[in-house]
Amino acid sequence: MIKRIAIIFLLVCCPFMLSAQLTYGVTGLLHMPSGEMQKDKTVMIGGNFLNKEITPSGWYYHTYNYYLNVTIFPWMEVAYTATLFQSQHIGIDWKVGKGKFTNQDRYFSFRFRALEEGQFWKYMPAVVLGTSDPYTGSGDGTIASSDGNGYFSRFYIAATKHIPVGKEEIGVHLSYLWNNRNDYPLNGIAMGISYNPSFHPQLRLIAEYDSKDFAMGATYLLFNHLHAQVEMQKMKYFTGGLTYKMYLR
Repeated sequence: MIKRIAIIFLLVCCPFMLSAQLTYGVTGLLHMPSGEMQKDKTVMIGGNFLNKEITPSGWYYHTYNYYLNVTIFPWMEVAYTATLFQSQHIGIDWKVGKGKFTNQDRYFSFRFRALEEGQFWKYMPAVVLGTSDPYTGSGDGTIASSDGNGYFSRFYIAATKHIPVGKEEIGVHLSYLWNNRNDYPLNGIAMGISYNPSFHPQLRLIAEYDSKDFAMGATYLLFNHLHAQVEMQKMKYFTGGLTYKMYLR
């Protein structure tokens, strides 16, 4: 059923259908980070449906998140994200409250631009250092904890270079991710390709390997404010969301 909904969404949006990694509420590709940044003073408010296949192993059910993201300076982005828990996840008798969302996991994300694309020479990629959910308030209560509630913890360095191909342009993205989690360990390379067709730049097509799984998807920016993303994790599990973007002066 979820796959059918994703296919219908693509068929409806793409004929009419920029970079925001909605699964974490930050700039990026689908589920992997990139070296791109939003414009200075961009504010994003959004939410997602998260298939259980894209979440850490603690989530054995489909869930949702919502977030607020602000690019405070041209080189700094901060996001606050909340992901919904079902009752059985936090110890409530599953016979009483199974399937009901009763709590939230909250965390901050930070991204810092180290280099702009082409800053010192024309082939230089953009480089960003970032983290999501770096600190847990439970378990051993430390940064990069292997336990506790830092479910979405990750640290990364990401690079992006846009390469002209005739009249078109291809984005090439490479990142290295790490965390110390027992339930969702990360320690590897992620890579992806993005393409915004010149005849309709609001549409973006993406293929990626997020250091664990392959995924394909698309994003679309409507009226310069409403940003939609659809993703097929492991090429078959649907995740998607909507974001409203505002540009402050």
